[in-house]
Formats: sequence, C-alpha cells, structure tokens
Amino acid sequence: EHTPLYDIQRWAGQGGDSLFDTLLVFENYPVSQALQDSAPDGLGFGALGNREQTNFPLTLAVHLSDILNLHFTYANACHSRESIQGLGDQMVHLLMQMPGSDAQRRLGEFGLLDAPMHARVVEQWNATETAPRDARQVHQWVAFQAQRQPQAVAVLAEGQSLTYEQLNARANRLAHLLIERGVGPDVLVGLALQRGPLMVVGLLAILKAGGAYVPLDPAYPQDRLAYMVEDSGIALLLSERALEARFADSGVSCLALDGLDEALASRDERDPAVSPDGQNLAYVIYTSGSTGRPKGVGIRHSALSNHMAWMQDRLALQAEDRVLQKTAISFDASVWEFWLPLMSGAQLVLASPDLNLDLTRLWAEVARWRISVLQLAPSLLQALLPLARREQLATLRLLLCGGEALGQHLADQAMALFDGELHNLYGPTEATIDSTSHLVAAAEGDERRTVAIGRPLGNVRTYVLDCALQPCAIGAVGELYIAGDSLARGYHQRPALTAERFIPDPFARSGREGGRLYRTGDLVRYAADGVIEYIGRIDHQVKVRGLRIELGEIEARLRAQPEVREAVVLAPDGQALVAYVVAEAGALEPAEALLGERLKARLADHLPDFMVPGQVVFLDRLPLTTNGKLDRKALPAPDARPLQVAYVAPGSELELQVAAIWQDVLKLDQVGLGDDFFERGGHSLLAVNVVSRLQLELGMSLTPQLIFQHPVLGDFVAQLQQTGAPTSTSTLSRLEALLDEMEEV
Repeated sequence: EHTPLYDIQRWAGQGGDSLFDTLLVFENYPVSQALQDSAPDGLGFGALGNREQTNFPLTLAVHLSDILNLHFTYANACHSRESIQGLGDQMVHLLMQMPGSDAQRRLGEFGLLDAPMHARVVEQWNATETAPRDARQVHQWVAFQAQRQPQAVAVLAEGQSLTYEQLNARANRLAHLLIERGVGPDVLVGLALQRGPLMVVGLLAILKAGGAYVPLDPAYPQDRLAYMVEDSGIALLLSERALEARFADSGVSCLALDGLDEALASRDERDPAVSPDGQNLAYVIYTSGSTGRPKGVGIRHSALSNHMAWMQDRLALQAEDRVLQKTAISFDASVWEFWLPLMSGAQLVLASPDLNLDLTRLWAEVARWRISVLQLAPSLLQALLPLARREQLATLRLLLCGGEALGQHLADQAMALFDGELHNLYGPTEATIDSTSHLVAAAEGDERRTVAIGRPLGNVRTYVLDCALQPCAIGAVGELYIAGDSLARGYHQRPALTAERFIPDPFARSGREGGRLYRTGDLVRYAADGVIEYIGRIDHQVKVRGLRIELGEIEARLRAQPEVREAVVLAPDGQALVAYVVAEAGALEPAEALLGERLKARLADHLPDFMVPGQVVFLDRLPLTTNGKLDRKALPAPDARPLQVAYVAPGSELELQVAAIWQDVLKLDQVGLGDDFFERGGHSLLAVNVVSRLQLELGMSLTPQLIFQHPVLGDFVAQLQQTGAPTSTSTLSRLEALLDEMEEV
C-alpha cells in the first residue's frame, strides 16, 4: 500500500466534498476444505467474527461462502437504521430476482421493492381520496356565506370593514361590469392594487365573472411588470388611480376601482349566472424562471377548491376565527389567506399598510386584531420570535409555517409561546400552494433536525422515485413527484416546459383524472412511518427567506451586461444572494466596487428586490472541477470587506456592543465603523434580527427603519443616541424598496 484510501479520499475531495461516500468491498477468502482435511488433530480453521469501523458514510462488505453475506457499516450522522434496513431489503430483493433471469436484462428493469413494500409506498401511503364536501367553487362559497350570515363581518382593515352582504354585493356589481367588458371563463384579468378592501372586492369579482386573476405586485420593477402583462395576455387590468400611470404604456384597458363608485351604483347586485367549469383557470401566478424570465403557473378551479376544502376540513375555521392576510399577492401563499376565511364564514384581517415598514410590530398586530390563524416563513418566525410575549399570542390557535425548512428547535420555541397547533406545510406553486402537511409535536426529535414535511393532502398523491421512476425504499433519498387533483394546468403559453415538468403518471389507476406527475426537483425520503422528510434540491433553485428563486434567472440577467464575461449566483446560507462575476478586460477600472453597485442597480431595474444579490464578488476565473464543470463549492466565502472601506475599530462601549451584534448576526469575523450593513451581507430579516437583539440586550426602542436610513455602523450608532431624527426623501425611497420583500415574506 502506497497510501491509505482514507487519505486519497480526503486529498481528492472537490470543493469540500469527499470523492465518494460509499465503499463496496467484495471479500472472497473461503477457508480451503483441503486445509481443513490436512489439519493436525485438534486444530481447526474457520472464519473469525468481527466488527469493523469505517471512515466513510457507508461501507458494504460482501462475503462469499456457501451463501452471500452482506454487511453494512454506516455513520449515524449520515444514515438511519431504517434507511440501511431499507437498502438491505432492496439489495436482497434485487439479487433474488437475478437467478434464472435473462442475462441481457438491464439492471434498471429489475424492481427494487418487494410486493408488500411497493404496495405500502405507492398505494397505502397515498390513500388520500376523499369525497368532495360540496361542488361549490371558492367564490360560490363566499356567496353562500353572504346568504347564511349577511351581517357577519367578512373583511377587516385599518378604519374599514365589510360584511359578507356588502362584500358580495360590491363584487357582484363589479363582476357584471367585467362580463360586459368581455371577461369570462379562461379570460385573464390583471390585478394591481395595494392591500385593502378594494383588492378583495376585485379578486372576488374576477372569479364571479368567470375569469382568472393575474397578480401584478406594484412593488415589482417596471420591466418585470411590463413583461408579465405582455406574456399573460391579460384582457383587462384592475388597479387604482395612484397606480394607473405604471401601466399607461401596456396597451391594456385599465379600470381604477377607486373611481368606479358612480359607474357601479346602479348595477345588478345579484350573483352573475356565469358558472366556470372546474377545469377553467382561477388564477395565474408568475414565479422565477431559470431562463431569465418569470413563468406563469395556471391553477384551475378544481385544484383551488380541493385545496381549500382540505384546509377547512383540517383546520376547521369558525365564524369567530380571524386570519391575518400579510403575504404579498404575487406569491401563492397569499391565496389561502384570502379565500379560506371567506369561504368558511370567518374574518379576513388585512394587515396594516405600514406593517412591512416595521415587522417588529407583528405581534402587537396579532394581539390588537385578536388573530387566531397566522402564517409565517420560518426565517421570519426566527427573526421575530424573540420579541414575542405569550400574552400577545393569547388568541392564536393555528400557526402555519412553509416556504422553507422548519428547524425542530425553532418549532419548540414557538410552541412554548402559545397553546395552539403548529403545522408545517410544503408545496410548489405548480401543485396549488401546499401538497403535504405535518402537525408538529413538541420535542418530537433531535432539535438539530428539521421538521418533516409530512403526508399528502386530500386527493393528492406523493411519490419518492429514483432516476428510473422506480419507488425508493424507506429511508432512501429520491426526488419527490406529486400527482392528484392539486396539479396546475401547466405553464402559461409554455407547452414544452409543461411537458418537461408534468409527465405521465405510471402509477395512475384507471379512471384517475389527469394521469400526470409533477417533478418537483426536491430531494426527500420516507421515514419508517411514511412521513416525508425534506433533504434538499436536485438543481439550483433555492428558497431565500421563504421566497422561491431560480438562480438561473439572475445569472442570465448578469451575463447580459456588457461588462460581464461569466456569472454565477449562490445563496450560501439560504438567507442572502451572492453573485460571483468574471468581468471583461478593463471593466473593473477604476474600482470594482463601482461596477458591483452598477450591476446591482441594473438588476434592480428588472428583478424584484429579493432577487438582487446583496454582494458581488469579482473573480479572475470561476473554479472548475476536474471534468470541467463549475465547482460551486470552491467559490470563496463572500465575507471580504469592500476594497474602498478601511477598517475603523469601534471605540466606545456602545459602538463595541452594537458592532458585536452586527458581527454575530452577519456571521462576520470583524465589523468596523465604516462598514455598510447591506454591503456586508445584510437584508431585511437580518435588520429585524438586529433590532430585536438591541431591544432585548440593550433595552433600546427602535425600528428596522433606522438601519435602512443609516446602514453604516458609525452613523447607525450615532443615530441610536438621538431620537426623532428626520428622514429624507432619498432614504425613504431606499427604505420602501428594500422593505417590499418583508411584505412578500
């Protein structure tokens, strides 16, 4: 032996990864029968039983004798006993099929699961079929509630409220006007409104007219809005007078809802006779696209109705329940926040318009409105939880998390503050908001682990499959595929992409509608009880603070810039984006920091704020693996201070205390008085984290606005010692742009 295999493994690792993670050893050392026969009396030869350690995540030793012995040695940190047992069962089943089989048969043609296990993972754990509780669509449920309890409060907002009778009547009058303007089944109508009762009326009216709504977030850059309007082909746009100018050049007719009172006053208040089919579209929501442009996902009425029916059956909202609507309408998590309370006869509470300017007020908002149902991304929950007091959550009975992995430790902390239920939800936009659900129990496992994403919803089926579309054993990692009533119709005007992501369902029983599987790109595995555990992504799509981002869209925008030769974008910690750029010759002169700011400014003209990298790192070349592919893990850590900023050490006690908090929150080794919070990797949620730390540790009263107004540490500390400092127009503009993402989360 020239050198141990362990050293080769360690030396040859690429970008922090080992060269391999599985070792197969075939041992064929049978004790010779001749040796046994010639042995002196009293002396015998035989195999010695032993247990070996391994330096690798998994070692399989195969011993050949009269029978084939398989011996697995594994690291507990990488594999569970259940996963190894499942792997062993697969191996045995595979090997037992081979004797007598055609020698030319491909290995991929052999089944990996025996019949009982196949039935369990394919059928038993997908026995989710439920009879529909009613044939009504969501807007018809709202009309039903208006008849059942006309004077009950439907919508609450700052200084405004609507009863179910008022909401239904106003939506009906608008719906009749929309019908006159040509709206009907599968006709798309854009909606660009600030959060308020008019937005709810507009959403409901579009569905009542038979159309499908396309959310257009006014916070998005003009270029992105223009593209969504053109790509969707909307026939009409509902907006408000203050926003009409944003769409003046779109060529689409615009109705300002805040100027239609006189035109609608005499219109019919009865429900329109239009009855869209379940296969007609209810909405089209645009998500980040890997080709450089967002793509629209079309959701049918039947899928929306199925999801809402499951939520009501599971969560059982009552008339006294109040749901806080705080998610931006451009994200599908907002869909259930609108429709679940209204179809259930509960109360929809629209978050205060300025809540996104100071999310540290969230718990006060929950207490003020006596909210009973709340949705939060785990990253936002983690940032805000230290500020929560148990009495503020006294009315909260349901906390729903989704959009990203939920840590068990965070879940335990949250459940210690209120007496209700915590649900962890998972699902892509292409499968109508959520596909699986898990009711979290306190301390149900290792607090370092993430909470499972659970089991499929009603009339939804989930499969964990390998690359050959064969079911994986319990504990084995595979890609998650989704089938059933929740699937989207497809990508709007993108048949090729639809065919690529929505494939024929090989497990569909006769009579099952659709017969399609959606390829999520998410890596998961089954636990022994059938609960699904999330592992990661198979591609470069990421979730940053709960928001879905295709890194390819950002990279395509960067590569389109004349100064950029190559570009790659990462989300190293799942909280912030970092762009790595190889510039064209001479583009970095006179200073690379100036080019970085120019690139970020250009990206902001086309992308939402949460998709603009916080840092730009310039490299001479991108690192490659030995086979010539990009080695993402070899990219340097983005913690270098901007070149033009000299380090100035904190001096006073307050400067040292605040610098320590910034350093800890930003995960940096050093923070100086000249450092900019956002240039060093900060973002809105980390700003909330800093504020909560300052409040708890130093007893200071402030809002995240102060960081946006004074992002340089020295200026920030100086402002902490003052009160009532005026805010300039320029700082307000930056503040509003950066905090839009907080509403989206």
